[in-house]
Amino acid sequence: MADEFDVIVIGSGVTGGWAAKEFCEKGFKTLVLERGRHLDHPDPEYTDMLAPWEVENAGLMPESFEDAGRYSMLRKKARLYKSHWAQFFVDDKEYPYSFPKDRPFMWTRGYQLGGRSITWARQSYRWSAKDFEANAKDGNGVPWPIGYDDLAPWYDYVEAFAGISGAKDNVDALPNGDFLKPWEMSCAEQFVSDNLKETRPDRPMVIGRCSNLSEVRPIHAELGRGPCQARNMCKQGCSFGAYFCSLSSTLPAAERTGNMTVVTDAVVTSVLYDDKKGRASGVSVVDRKTKGLREYKAKVVFLCASALGSVQIMLNSRSDARPKGIANSSGLLGCYIMDHFGGAGATGVVPGFEDRYSFGRRPTGIYMPSFRHEKADDVDFVRGYGYQGGGSTRPRTSHTGKKVGIGAAVKEQVGKAQPWQMRLIMYGEMLPYIDNRASLHPVKTDDWGMPLLHIDAYGRDNEKKMLVQAAKDAENILIAGGCINVKSSHVDPENHIELGSRTHEMGGACMGSDPKNSVLNKWCQAHDVPNLFVTDGASMSSCSTQNPSLTYMALTARAADHAAKLLKEGVL
Repeated sequence: MADEFDVIVIGSGVTGGWAAKEFCEKGFKTLVLERGRHLDHPDPEYTDMLAPWEVENAGLMPESFEDAGRYSMLRKKARLYKSHWAQFFVDDKEYPYSFPKDRPFMWTRGYQLGGRSITWARQSYRWSAKDFEANAKDGNGVPWPIGYDDLAPWYDYVEAFAGISGAKDNVDALPNGDFLKPWEMSCAEQFVSDNLKETRPDRPMVIGRCSNLSEVRPIHAELGRGPCQARNMCKQGCSFGAYFCSLSSTLPAAERTGNMTVVTDAVVTSVLYDDKKGRASGVSVVDRKTKGLREYKAKVVFLCASALGSVQIMLNSRSDARPKGIANSSGLLGCYIMDHFGGAGATGVVPGFEDRYSFGRRPTGIYMPSFRHEKADDVDFVRGYGYQGGGSTRPRTSHTGKKVGIGAAVKEQVGKAQPWQMRLIMYGEMLPYIDNRASLHPVKTDDWGMPLLHIDAYGRDNEKKMLVQAAKDAENILIAGGCINVKSSHVDPENHIELGSRTHEMGGACMGSDPKNSVLNKWCQAHDVPNLFVTDGASMSSCSTQNPSLTYMALTARAADHAAKLLKEGVL
């Protein structure tokens, strides 16, 4: 295998897969480096074909793990702490990182070919014009160097290939796209949504948009992808290829060109820099298994190792001439770390529909886009929040010991269907704070000689004020939607708002027009190093309220197209 390529892509997840596909289809010899192990599609590690009774210990993780401090951050995200997909998540005892004791950051990673595209929640929403304008309007963070119109055609492009189910809801805060047929709302959700159209048309509730194939187009069938079976086993790996994952979608598309080389178990420790040419010349790699060192050369380097992973590599790309890392003349590499945050919501009973029950499963819930983009008279914070959630499936009362009462009164309730319920969960937009940052630990290193990443990021007063109002808004929304017995809740705003719970980490190498206050330009291209591109979450200048992965895809495809043109012109 030759060690020189046109392009090196670091990472094989959502953005790495897209970069590989775009460059390979344009005829460039492309090397994809993944620090984790090799997986195929479908892979023996997939557990989606196991019947429920075949799952060992019903998916419960061994009690010994907690005693040994294993998977500590995954355990904090209880919904993810399951044995039949734990193989797709990193054990942070084996791959440690650092944070202040009183401010933990829940960083959950996936080190395997395909990265976290195997386990992501698949919610796929465009950002709106207001999202890209927010920094410039309210003066927080670095103004975006692009607007919605710059990204709109690339949203079209990636939606068509990935396959996004959804309805054209005609909501300004949630632009329409190129969608497959939407999944259906339950009767309870439709009831609330219809009522809101009459009582609060400024609070639209729509069916969630997700990257599960509700129907198969030729572009999907060509790669062997099949329709979603609505089995609710997505995090176990999908043998049908029914949801967008780089293993089943972008990497196979790149592979069929004959231009892609994949090397797994390759821990990239730094980007190499040619001082004479003023360009990146390649990357330095440590073999995950043997600890052997090697280098790969290329004309262009695309960093797609996840927001925090890419920042760690860039910070560690140090030399006497660049003691603070590569592409860091601004001194802002590692700054503006963000994540969506939760902690507020509401539940309510949907009256009626006692003759109806739900059946089957569905890969998405409902979505309510942010209706607070600017500071209003009734609140004292900027930005806003959206809600995700859904109507319950009329669960039957169990014989659990958690129920109040004993004896006959409890037994009579066993097996009886509960009323339809509706739940809203907040997804808040965190402001970009310059001192929410990631840095290299001065002493501690991992098993491959990389300094541990130290993450110090937390929510401030603006986010705490959002929590209180988001609970009130959620309650009012459900009441306006016709629910009864509505109860809202929020975490104590005086406590630290833990970040990382949404697995939407962003920032660290922000885009901007001015090299003095940003790391990347409008093409996700490093101001200081013209052949270095960063297209994952690190490039984000704000975090909006919508799930970010679709925007990562669009940014990557757009940046790859630009870099390819520069390569063909001989500029890079």
